[in-house]
Amino acid sequence: MSGAGLYALAGVALVMLGLYGLAVQAHLLRKLLAVNILGSGVFLVLVGLGGPAQAGPDPVPHAMVITGIVVAVSATALGLVLMLKLTTTGGRPTLEDDTPGEDPEA
Repeated sequence: MSGAGLYALAGVALVMLGLYGLAVQAHLLRKLLAVNILGSGVFLVLVGLGGPAQAGPDPVPHAMVITGIVVAVSATALGLVLMLKLTTTGGRPTLEDDTPGEDPEA
């Protein structure tokens, strides 16, 4: 297996780990970390698929990853601020569980 294929395979593993953490964890900080792991996996897949060719690596996936890193840092900061607001207003760093048939005001 080539190095690019190894990058793509590690990226897929990180995406799966991030999806699992996003689905299982109830704490918002852990969900935010899972989203970051998922995003890192997507970046690895992009770098792996745009890996070295005979004429050199494709610059487009690499530029997309650099832009994505900047967007991910900004989105993480926004997520942290929203989590802190929710924690100060709600008292808990988790989301309410909305089950059908229950009155949320009761």
